[in-house]
Amino acid sequence: MPLIELQHVQKQFSGKSGQVTAVNDVSLTVDQGDIYGIVGYSGAGKSTLVRLLNGLELPTQGEVVIQGQNVAQMANRELRQFRKKIGMIFQHFNLLWSRTILENIMLPLELANVPKNVRKERAQELLNLVGLQGRGDAYPSQLSGGQKQRVGIARALANNPEILLCDEATSALDPQTTDEVLDLLLEINKTLNLTIVLITHEMHVIRKICNKVAVMELGQIVEEGDVLEVFRHPKQAVTKRFVQQELEPKEDTEELLQELIKENPAGLVATLQFSGDNANEPVISQAIRKFAVDINVVQGQVQQAKEGAFGTLTVMITGTPNEIEQALAFFTEKEVVMEVIHRGE
Repeated sequence: MPLIELQHVQKQFSGKSGQVTAVNDVSLTVDQGDIYGIVGYSGAGKSTLVRLLNGLELPTQGEVVIQGQNVAQMANRELRQFRKKIGMIFQHFNLLWSRTILENIMLPLELANVPKNVRKERAQELLNLVGLQGRGDAYPSQLSGGQKQRVGIARALANNPEILLCDEATSALDPQTTDEVLDLLLEINKTLNLTIVLITHEMHVIRKICNKVAVMELGQIVEEGDVLEVFRHPKQAVTKRFVQQELEPKEDTEELLQELIKENPAGLVATLQFSGDNANEPVISQAIRKFAVDINVVQGQVQQAKEGAFGTLTVMITGTPNEIEQALAFFTEKEVVMEVIHRGE
């Protein structure tokens, strides 16, 4: 049984000009231990989806089922107990500035009437888990953005939740700090077998730690699957834009590409897509040694995702037509996906 299951969920709000549909016919499943990423641009419906998962909003239609329980059918008391199983971290940390770090972490336990000595011990344990040993007496104003988010993570874990919801948790952080927080979430996922549902507009976040991804646009999930598969074979236009943003080179290579075609009109230009084992295999150098061809890498990169490597290379292959075709057949044999951009004259 999936830990989280959404079945044809729709959420509408009343607006000045009528009903506004924020989430439209969304179905997805999240298994125990997943780091499930939901990515989309602003207005896609991601944050509304999070509020449906923790019961802050109830669906207009469809079912939100968590651990076999239909959230919409819970009584108020059941709903309060249910929410203790779900931790939440936010983009802007939501810390109490008048309380120390330790007191911020203890807050959920205080609200749950946990004895003071027990909540202090638990907060200290979590402080160590997130790498903030010795900072318990500091105040939020004395911490960096990354440290504040670590406090937010510790506070979210106070009640030993089974699910952690992250709503744009790294959007306010610089790239290095973002990676540090993502590494912490990945470690927590492994250590505690904690299921994480992560909302973001950054494909880098998905690539870094998620094993599954759903792409949202205009309130709908337009594409979903294993992260490597979605990166390697994006189907929808919005998904292709997200993947391209993550893979696009830092410099403009179009001019270089046109110059190479002009200098080598008989050459073949192709984009090679790598994933899994073949991303770490030296297939380019193997092809050069095996066939009488030259292969010039125009641009590209290979990156590491949680489940393996993936990437693209744009190459120009020169040689006799027969040798070029043999090289292409070799790439196919190695399960490298190819798209020919220019075939020589």
